[in-house]
Amino acid sequence: MTTQGYARPELLAETEWLAQRLNDPNIRIVDCEVPDGYNRAHIPGAVNVGANTYLKGGQDRIHVMSEAEVAEFMGGLGIGNDTLVVAYDSRSSLLAARFWWVLNYYGHTNVKVLNGGWRKWVLERRPITDKPASVARATFSPRVNPSLIVKGGDLKAQVSKPGVAIWDVRSLAEHTGENTRGNKHAGHIPGACHLEYLSVMDTEGLTTFKPASEIRRMLTHIGVTPDKQVYTY
Repeated sequence: MTTQGYARPELLAETEWLAQRLNDPNIRIVDCEVPDGYNRAHIPGAVNVGANTYLKGGQDRIHVMSEAEVAEFMGGLGIGNDTLVVAYDSRSSLLAARFWWVLNYYGHTNVKVLNGGWRKWVLERRPITDKPASVARATFSPRVNPSLIVKGGDLKAQVSKPGVAIWDVRSLAEHTGENTRGNKHAGHIPGACHLEYLSVMDTEGLTTFKPASEIRRMLTHIGVTPDKQVYTY
């Protein structure tokens, strides 16, 4: 396994590792693309998240699914309390990382992001299929980890505090306010540093995460360091 000096390499699954475990019944591979992409081709045995790729609540399209909703959703994907999940996408791990976060937020830490995702898998000529996977429903018991989320009012209280770094991972145009994305307010949280999430990805190559040394250098440059409490948005 290539670790690239990552601080937590166990949070990633390398393509070679996964290719050797495609028939492991204890692993649930999750394709985080929209159904059209999944139907064209996907990793054998993978299930699809469907159109709700950000896992937003049915009655609340801003926030993440409720406990009841996520229990139903994950159970339908065949993800049980003991299932090892490997998530992937073709968007530099944007949606796979979102899926990883939602599972962690609801107490399921047995999950990895496929390093390099769909692009690396295909370039390495690993197995693909257009046949949808059929899995049995499982029991998923959500346990909220409130430390993985911060509410607006709480974050507002952290602005300008020493020992705090607020990291804006959106595009530069969103950070500067040039791109409003239709929102009432544009720009960024006062004092927030900026580094688009794509900057930590090898977007010119296999869309893997860049080596840890390079990521650390970029984060240190913007003031995101291990001694600080970091908030991202």
